[in-house]
Amino acid sequence: MSDVKLSVVIPTYNRSDHLRETLHGLTRQSLPRGSFEVIVSDDGSTDDTRAVAESFAEQLRLTYHFQEDLGFRVAAARNAGARLASAPVLVFIDTGAVVGPDYLRHHLAAHEASPVNRAVIGYAYAYRPEDPAPGLAEAIASMEPENVLRHYGYGPAIWDTRHGQFEDCDYDVNRRAVPWILFWGTNCSVRASDYWAVGGFDEDFRRWGVEDMEIGFRLFRHGVPFFVTRAGWVIEGAHERDMAGNMVTNKLNGRQLLEKFPEPMIEIGWAEIMNDDLWPWEGDYRALLAWSAECRDRDVADEIAAALDGVAPGARVAVLGCGTRVPESLSGAQLADFDAEVLAKAAGDGHHTGHHAIGIRTVLPDDAVDVVVVTSRLRGLWERWGAHITAEAHRVGADVRLPAWAGR
Repeated sequence: MSDVKLSVVIPTYNRSDHLRETLHGLTRQSLPRGSFEVIVSDDGSTDDTRAVAESFAEQLRLTYHFQEDLGFRVAAARNAGARLASAPVLVFIDTGAVVGPDYLRHHLAAHEASPVNRAVIGYAYAYRPEDPAPGLAEAIASMEPENVLRHYGYGPAIWDTRHGQFEDCDYDVNRRAVPWILFWGTNCSVRASDYWAVGGFDEDFRRWGVEDMEIGFRLFRHGVPFFVTRAGWVIEGAHERDMAGNMVTNKLNGRQLLEKFPEPMIEIGWAEIMNDDLWPWEGDYRALLAWSAECRDRDVADEIAAALDGVAPGARVAVLGCGTRVPESLSGAQLADFDAEVLAKAAGDGHHTGHHAIGIRTVLPDDAVDVVVVTSRLRGLWERWGAHITAEAHRVGADVRLPAWAGR
């Protein structure tokens, strides 16, 4: 099957009618049938999903895979589909997304046009769960997808919910500090070699949300640039969503993401996810980078010593914003700083435990220490994050010592 250039992986669960719409769109592709394959990866459906998938076997080069229903396992379903794939490029699309005839041609072109491997973010018209386009279901039922877009004039009523983020960087998401948060499983593609180099989707994510951004983060760390194709679009079909339940699981997965990658970039994102709003993440992380550069040489050892005046010997201490050095009298402390190089100097002698963190949310357990000291290295972040840092300090320690300005 060396002629197969793209493997389309569709995870699905009990949405056979929507799957039929997705597969129908794939039968209309302008690419030759032999140049792509379709893998339907079923996460344990009990409806007629298998029959619907197999009904397309004469129109598509199609493989159906079934895994037992053990709860929400979309990550495992995607990985199972990817293991069956034979093409060098994997395309992921959600059940119910409908596509025009040039969908796969544009995804393939996005990869073949680049001298380096890239991860492709596909545009998703009508992915606006909080603000659905009126009449969308009826339009999709009566028109081909490209005519649906013409019907709505490609206008704001059906723009991708990420549209403003794309426009802010003129669709060059590599100009963003956190481009990977725009990599969503509803429509994306990646070289199989890069996919497996980072381990595929993390199957420990077994609730709705975050698992696609998480693999995007690992691709980003692996050095894979991103590319947005608006031409390689899907229309996210109208279907019932448990948005309240999804927001709950999204928060749980946000915490799981932070536990996996405990560092300032993700710490900020955890707070954004808890607030149900991803879009401040970019500006907030850029603000942290700017403040880190401004206060890199700020020494707070004397400040820490003064804050610890009167603390009993042997007390368990945590310092948020520790700087490059701490008082010599301090032993076995939990040290946190948002600057990894600064933290390494403070905790490098092995006498303390270092945490690359701002202090918005740390990995420390409740009541981990007796005293928490917050230093002026956090002053430039205080307006945005002061309430979070204060709450976190009180969570991990009974006695919280804030600078005088922090209470103003």
